[in-house]
Amino acid sequence: MFQRHSFPFLMLALALAAVSCGGPSGAGRPVADEQVIASSPAPDSVFLYTPAIAEGLDGRFVVAVDYGGPGTGILDGPRSDFGDYPAGNQIRVYLSDDKGRTWRETATRIPMMHEILFKAGDRLYMIGHSGRLLITRSDDNGETWSEPAVLCPEPRWHQSCTAVDVYDGKVTLVYEKWVADGHPWPGVGPVLMRADEQADLMQASNWKFSDLYDPDADMDAARPSGIPVVGGKAAGILETNVVRIYNPSHPFYDATGKSVVLLSRASAGFPDIGVMLRGYEREDGSLAVGRCHLDNGDVLFVHIPGANLKFHLVYDPKSELYWLLHSQIDGRMNARRRLALSYSPDLLHWTFAGLVAVGPTDRSARHYATMIVNGDDLCIVSRSGDEQARNAHDGNIVTFHRVRNFRDLVY
Repeated sequence: MFQRHSFPFLMLALALAAVSCGGPSGAGRPVADEQVIASSPAPDSVFLYTPAIAEGLDGRFVVAVDYGGPGTGILDGPRSDFGDYPAGNQIRVYLSDDKGRTWRETATRIPMMHEILFKAGDRLYMIGHSGRLLITRSDDNGETWSEPAVLCPEPRWHQSCTAVDVYDGKVTLVYEKWVADGHPWPGVGPVLMRADEQADLMQASNWKFSDLYDPDADMDAARPSGIPVVGGKAAGILETNVVRIYNPSHPFYDATGKSVVLLSRASAGFPDIGVMLRGYEREDGSLAVGRCHLDNGDVLFVHIPGANLKFHLVYDPKSELYWLLHSQIDGRMNARRRLALSYSPDLLHWTFAGLVAVGPTDRSARHYATMIVNGDDLCIVSRSGDEQARNAHDGNIVTFHRVRNFRDLVY
């Protein structure tokens, strides 16, 4: 079922031949509706960065939004010590008790950035950073949040809202650590983290951490192979999703359940190329990150639509497909206006399902989005902008989108 290729051939075949194709939805009107749930108080200086969404208890939707930019000093409440700008960042939380039809902002003001939001047991958690790695917990379904606790006092960390694996009573995710001070962006590498779902995740002692996986050697080795990696050190991997393989026929399936696949954005100078790594537990119980092995070579670069920017993945057991939320490239390397949906049976071969949203102007992005499966629908929050946005990167709104009966997009 899965042909085993040597490493160079697999990289080129998947990156260049397995292109996304149009289907019934084609490139026409969006397959989702759109609703603004948060707006910047100052679009020219306070930016709404990547949102996260999770389903809490009793069907409540919980959305966290990272407020950043040079003007965050006007915001009430605490801000992170380390931020996108000297004024720091702040997380705010929005709730919906009617499946996203209406939203309300809570009084929460969390002094951190780059949040990952997830449910473990009957509690909600949010991991972020303020230079050092932090975590906060909600015991009342997202209404209020604890004072952030320190998981690692060492700076400097980075992430975006990416996929978390909750399986067999354990939570597994990736946060990223800076390789070295002064390293050009994106100088980060993945750190695999795992904890028991029922443990107190506010305690650093309840987490296992892998060593930092430094991607520089992989980037250097790829340059003479034909993969279009940019020169110098201005290439790397970041914004890593943790994904489990459920198909026993897949070459990376692990019957023990102790390993996961890590899919990352590749800042490599070419669109639609991502990086695939393996996160695993050693025999002694420690965690590690390494290459995915085949009998006749390793995998590194793979075709992932829009993987030059942040993407988000969910596995849907009903369709037995992985669903990918990503930017659609329109001829420009960092195009952020068009938010698209694709699906795959194996994380290696992708089919375009439809456009989720298109911004009204080039600076009105629909990107860096996150989704959950809710019954027959996909519910999505997007880092977005309108005509007042400063540019495509620095948006001024967060939008909510619902793709109804998303499985009908399969063809």
